[in-house]
Amino acid sequence: MRFHLRKTLRLGPVRVHLTERGFSSWGLQLGRWSWNARSRRHTIDTPGPGHLRSRGRRRW
Repeated sequence: MRFHLRKTLRLGPVRVHLTERGFSSWGLQLGRWSWNARSRRHTIDTPGPGHLRSRGRRRW
């Protein structure tokens, strides 16, 4: 089994996601709302163990 190394750099509301190959994606987080620029997916953190997630970009 192989380990996957990931790291998230938090620069204020901007999040930069890095993997062992380098830059992966970036996003924004404001309070309970977040957005990923690569997948264009919106996520809202809800109270308790759960969240709401949009479908993001659709590929044909």
